[in-house]
Amino acid sequence: MSRLLQRGMLLMWAIALTAASGCVSKKPAPVVERAAPVKAPAQASSSVRSMDYHTVKRGDTLYSIALEHGQAYRDVAAWNNIDNPNMIRVGQQLRVAPPEGVAVARPIDTPAAVETRPLAAARVEPNTDMVKREPRGGKQPFTEQALASAQREEPARKEPPPAASPRPEPWPAEPAAAGGEFNWTWPSQGRLIGQFVEGGNKGIDIEGKIGDAVVAAEAGKVTYAGSGIRGYGNLLIIQHPNGLSSVYAHNDRLIAKEGQQVVRGQKIAELGNSDADQPRLHFEIRRQGKPIDPLKLLPVR
Repeated sequence: MSRLLQRGMLLMWAIALTAASGCVSKKPAPVVERAAPVKAPAQASSSVRSMDYHTVKRGDTLYSIALEHGQAYRDVAAWNNIDNPNMIRVGQQLRVAPPEGVAVARPIDTPAAVETRPLAAARVEPNTDMVKREPRGGKQPFTEQALASAQREEPARKEPPPAASPRPEPWPAEPAAAGGEFNWTWPSQGRLIGQFVEGGNKGIDIEGKIGDAVVAAEAGKVTYAGSGIRGYGNLLIIQHPNGLSSVYAHNDRLIAKEGQQVVRGQKIAELGNSDADQPRLHFEIRRQGKPIDPLKLLPVR
C-alpha cells in the first residue's frame, strides 16, 4: 500500500512541474539593428591646376617668372595683388595664369587688308548680270533712271588710282604665313655666333657693333622694356598672336616703349653689351613661355 501511495505522489509532482514549466513565457531572441555603412563623402575635385601657379625659387624675379610662363609681368602682379614687383619671396606661390572669368588682353590676328579698286564701267557679260554703280554723291535713290542719268552726265573716262600715302600699315604689318606662323625677319644683320640648344641656350646670338639697329622680327605689342631680368641686360619683349613672343636682350639703348604697338622691321633698340661679355643681340622666340628654335622660323640667309 505504501508503494502505491509513493508512486501516486511522484506522479502528482511530475504533473505539477510540467504545468509550471508550460506557464513560463519564453523571451524572444534580441534583435540587433545594423545601420547601412556610411560612405565617406567624395573629395571635391580641385579646380586649381598646378600649372596655374609657380613656386618662387632663389634668383627668380617677377619679370623672369612672367617670361618663363609667357605672360606680361603686370598681369602676374595684378593676379597676385603685388604692388612692388621686387617684393616676392622664396617659396611663395604665384598665380601665372588668369583666374577663371578674367580675360587677358592679347594681340589678335587681323585679316589681311583687302585691296579695293574702282569698278569698270557697267557692261553686260554673257551669262552674267549687269554691274551697277550708285550715282556719285549718293543723294539720289538708286533706280535705273538715276543710273542712266548719271551715265549721260558723266563722260566715260578711266581715272588713275589715287596715289597711296606713305603711312604705317595697321598691326600686324603682314598676314600670317602658311602653317599659322608669321613672316619673321632677322632682328639684326650681324653674323650668327650662337645657336639654340635644347636645355641650354634658349635662343640665338647675333654679333654686331654697339649702336647697330635692332628691329622687331614680327609685328606685336611691347609687353616689357627694362633691365629687371638678370642675365638679359637691357631687354625688350614683344607679344605676338597665337601665344608667341620674341625676346631681344643685351641692348645698349631701348627705343620702343612698354605698351607700344610695333610693326615688322621697325627699329626698337640699339645693339649693345649690357650684361654680356661682348656686343651681341640675344634673340629668343617663345611659344606659351617655352623657348623654341628661332632658326626654324627665321628666313634662311
